Amino acid sequence: MNILTEKFNTPYHSAPFNQIKNEDYLPAFKELIKKSEEEINAIISNREDPTFENVIEALAYSGEQLDVVSNIFFNLNSAETSDELQQIAQEVSPILTEYSAKISQNEALFNKVKKVYDEKEKYNLNEEQQMLLNETYKGFVRSGALLNEEDKEKLKKISMDLSLKSLQFGQNVLASTNNYFKHIINKEDLAGIPEAILEQYAEEAKERNFEGWVITLQYPSYIPFMTYAENRELRKEIALANGKKSFDGSEFDNQNLIKELLNLKQQKAELLGYKNYADYVLEERMAKSPTKVIDFLNELLTKAKPYADKEIEELKSLAKADGIEEIQAYDHAYYAEKLRKAKFDLNDEELKPYFPLNQVQDAVFGLAEKLFHLTFEERNDIPKYHEDVKVYEVSEILQQSQNDNVPEANDQKPKAFKALLYVDYFPRKGKRAGAWMTSYKNQYQKNGENSRPHISIVCNFSKPTKDTPSLLTFQEVTTLFHEFGHALHGMLADTQYPTLSGTSVKWDFVELPSQFLENFCYEPEFLKTFARHYQTGEVLPDEKIEKIEQSKNFMEGYQTLRQIGFGLLDMNYHTKVAELENKSVKEFEDEYTKAIQLYPVNPETAMSPSFSHIFQGGYSAGYYSYKWAEVLDADAFQHFKENGIFNPEVAAKYKILLSSGGTKDPMELYKSFRGSEPKVESLLKRAFG
Repeated sequence: MNILTEKFNTPYHSAPFNQIKNEDYLPAFKELIKKSEEEINAIISNREDPTFENVIEALAYSGEQLDVVSNIFFNLNSAETSDELQQIAQEVSPILTEYSAKISQNEALFNKVKKVYDEKEKYNLNEEQQMLLNETYKGFVRSGALLNEEDKEKLKKISMDLSLKSLQFGQNVLASTNNYFKHIINKEDLAGIPEAILEQYAEEAKERNFEGWVITLQYPSYIPFMTYAENRELRKEIALANGKKSFDGSEFDNQNLIKELLNLKQQKAELLGYKNYADYVLEERMAKSPTKVIDFLNELLTKAKPYADKEIEELKSLAKADGIEEIQAYDHAYYAEKLRKAKFDLNDEELKPYFPLNQVQDAVFGLAEKLFHLTFEERNDIPKYHEDVKVYEVSEILQQSQNDNVPEANDQKPKAFKALLYVDYFPRKGKRAGAWMTSYKNQYQKNGENSRPHISIVCNFSKPTKDTPSLLTFQEVTTLFHEFGHALHGMLADTQYPTLSGTSVKWDFVELPSQFLENFCYEPEFLKTFARHYQTGEVLPDEKIEKIEQSKNFMEGYQTLRQIGFGLLDMNYHTKVAELENKSVKEFEDEYTKAIQLYPVNPETAMSPSFSHIFQGGYSAGYYSYKWAEVLDADAFQHFKENGIFNPEVAAKYKILLSSGGTKDPMELYKSFRGSEPKVESLLKRAFG
């Protein structure tokens, strides 16, 4: 018996991680693909007239177990991978791509979908059903259903190649990251680095059976070193190593892979009748066109550049006082921290004791209870894929009628199961860098049952040591809130169909819930409820809270330019791929980030070969969406500020936006919540006053 092909005999049918063996995956995928194909064949062979129910709905609910197993496998390949899993991924990806192409390019199936689509006026469809029908039809067309047989085969091969090469890109970045470490014996080389970080470096050395200290390119190790290390030569060396990830001529170099990926995407776009891959992607985004995206980014660039230039001038003055005539990119974090301390008398290490991970998590859980009536209870009987992972049962407090005059404590009120939430906070060699939210199972309704989602948050925070709990920098606090915002989008989902549920929305809308939640971290009223010293219990003093608020926009010009740079580079890669025939990746990157460069460009480094968001993840021709969504989140939070940040009526409207998933046009959803379209002025006001 293969555990992955059976109904899981676990609480809430959660993933049975403790029973899954690596050798289960490949046979399970093959069996479940066969089962899903039988479901599709049943739709095709049905002799009744095609209807919304027997074609569109049947298709939406097909392949349920295959989706669950795919989620388990690929989530683990990101969070807890191994050489064996990576090898399986190389075998599984083309099989899944071929299966997907078989469905999307099946002429008989498409003809049934098209018949329902062409006759949609005769069905009395509600808004969500109309959206499902439109998205299903478009999905087929955008997957090549209207192509001839020869072109369908070409598209299938392109899709397979893209799947494998993007997987390889990520594996190369992970290997390149893990391959580097700096072993330090002389403590003088670590001058300026706080004791808690030194302890972390010593633990890393101990794990590798070394004396002294070890710095790696994992962010909880790399960022503090670049921020506090006084040794400029070492900062340069380690920054150079970071900037050369998958850009070093080794077996893990991604430069050729980038060109191959971009050429494949261009071929795909042209086959489907688009000028370039960005046109193909943006047809399904709020922004609609590359021109609109580039105009949007350039408008922000014009507004932000003077602020960024002024910020860098301040850093240059500090560096000059240390005898540095020409400040470099590897000096930025160090002098930015010095300037922040001088301006606000505030540094990360000073704040970290007030933000132990458990308190920050309690705070974000408490916020979800206050705004959306959710509760979180740890479950120790639900299988986990690593001992660091925790699992929470998420419930919704059922609201009592207004006639009930005896309010109960929340823990005594009736509740309904809402979701499972997995949290995985600490770095490991098998986990890719960064932070993300994902799902193991989507929410949907079928046969009168509301099947609830299983959601996961994955981060890379500093591990606790034997003497100290995991303490977060303030930026890591906002990271946790960010990912939890995504998680809320998944957990509050309440739609009919799995393909429209949770974060299944337009990509430039998906960052609204995450970036929106970060705003609460800067609100004194809220900060005081959880920022307490882990040893003394002292609440973070008012003057420090005030400084956090004042420092909210510290280096905002620089950060804005950095994000704009990523967005412009992404958009140019996906509109001007032909230029790469005569240019190196490095030359292309330098040219299209020239407008945002604030420091001399190092000829030995390039960020594109480790730009996983666009070459491995789902942000191809979509990186701009972070800034796009900032306009939305700034405007949305302004609405809360105007009415009270915990206002129940505003929160109830926002909850509708979150629970609606992709059932409505995102701008319509936003206007229903806010009463008007978002204004870019809200972002500019928040960022630059």
